[in-house]
Amino acid sequence: MRASRRILALGWTMGLLVAAASPAFGQLTQTRVAEGALMGKSSGAIAAYLGVPYAAPPTGNNRWKPPGPAAPWTGVRAANKHAASCEQAVTPNGFGPWTKEYVVNGAVSEDCLYINVWTPASNAGERLPVLFWIHGGGFSSGSGSVPIYDGAALAAQGIVVVNINYRVGVYGFLAHPQLTTESSSHSSGNYGLMDQLAALQWVRANIAAFGGDARRITIAGQSAGAASVHFLISSPLAKGLFTQAIAESGSGMGLPVPERAVAEASGRNLGSGGGETLTIKQLRGLNAFELDARVAKMSGGAPPAFRFGPCIDGFFLPDAATLEKNTNDTPILTGITANEAAGINPNFGTATAIAFNGQLQQAYGSFAPKVAALYPATTDRQAAAQFEAHARDRGLAAMYLWAKDRFSQTRHPIYAYLWTHIEPGADSHRYKAFHSSEIPYVFDTLEASQRPYTDTDRAIAKRMSSYWVNFITTGDPNGKGLPTWPVLMSTDKRIMELGDRAQQRAVLSPTRLSAFDEYVKSGGQLGIF
Repeated sequence: MRASRRILALGWTMGLLVAAASPAFGQLTQTRVAEGALMGKSSGAIAAYLGVPYAAPPTGNNRWKPPGPAAPWTGVRAANKHAASCEQAVTPNGFGPWTKEYVVNGAVSEDCLYINVWTPASNAGERLPVLFWIHGGGFSSGSGSVPIYDGAALAAQGIVVVNINYRVGVYGFLAHPQLTTESSSHSSGNYGLMDQLAALQWVRANIAAFGGDARRITIAGQSAGAASVHFLISSPLAKGLFTQAIAESGSGMGLPVPERAVAEASGRNLGSGGGETLTIKQLRGLNAFELDARVAKMSGGAPPAFRFGPCIDGFFLPDAATLEKNTNDTPILTGITANEAAGINPNFGTATAIAFNGQLQQAYGSFAPKVAALYPATTDRQAAAQFEAHARDRGLAAMYLWAKDRFSQTRHPIYAYLWTHIEPGADSHRYKAFHSSEIPYVFDTLEASQRPYTDTDRAIAKRMSSYWVNFITTGDPNGKGLPTWPVLMSTDKRIMELGDRAQQRAVLSPTRLSAFDEYVKSGGQLGIF
């Protein structure tokens, strides 16, 4: 898919009352949303509200249905700890380059549609800009409780930070003919995306209670979260719900989105496994262990990474043309890491010359000689370097060509970046600037890790988080004391390199960019995985 921003105390008595209501003077640790009253907790100078329901539990007969409204409650609901993450396989100690601060820890459950809010507001009338963060994880994993997504540090810079859980894997993306028939919209499959939409609608309706401005919401995400951002940009159902967008890894680099009929075929396979055919009613009757076992059996015993994911369902995404539309026209900040393939592609850093040239042939067919001439590899040492360069450049080209298509549709700026900093760690030489490694710097959550960070890392985190907060606040990442970030245009193909230094750079050399452009015009598709 190419496409594809105080009330002064009135006296000593009032001051005592405010102090009594909050652990620290001025924090908004109590508030009321549509469903009832909430008690948050102090997180430094920030008030955090964790585990707030934004929709009804999608359990029992509500499995594989659009999210319903959250039930109201009486009294004051404690919102001081994360709720369970959505049902998924977990690796709490991490895997590959993704150490434990990058992954889900704690309980998982189908009862998981909860939201987390961090606010610096001292009252509900401040109208601060809002970040709405959508986690990544290939639509099969992830959670708002992942440690690197903690919003306190960003909120301390004057914004309200929100993140969410949404259904993943078979729970979030099963399409099936019976589900389509029972649906009032005659669609099935995109329940996880509908969760995101419901959460965004909840934020629009309730964010003022946390001092946020419903008219200034920036949707943002990384990887599958970035794909979700683009789906929200495209979907007519999300019209008017946000004002800016951030897509980290990325834009123009995703997998094709199947038609509903194709996705329904996978759904039928789920029901027909094990020598018996189960109806949707029977599948809803299975517990999570039983359902996960059927999913594993479909893929030869290994959990599939992308078998259940978004589809063109005829509702959230009405048709294939929707993916090319700029339905929600906003400023966009987007980019990739220099080594997206590290940890994902097993050939990263190890390809031999024969293997690398063979991979180019397989990927590009008759166009392969032109690409091979730009990334010559006659030795294994050359091949390792060229594999890395080609993967990076392919992603940059995909991002630029996505932007090129958008230039004619938008009246808003696009800001693009390449993340090059290598996060320290035991395997940093192997994984380099790996997929998602920019996130702890964007959120300024380095303390969530035991990695041997230096003053350089802390300075980068300050700079990165400042750029992001500026964009969330104004639609422009530029600000006082920061190197100038150019607008990406068809006539000015400059982006920002964000690493040990922040500096402008060309997207690619004209020769390489032209070659990738020619390949796409010939009918080819680009990506990084």
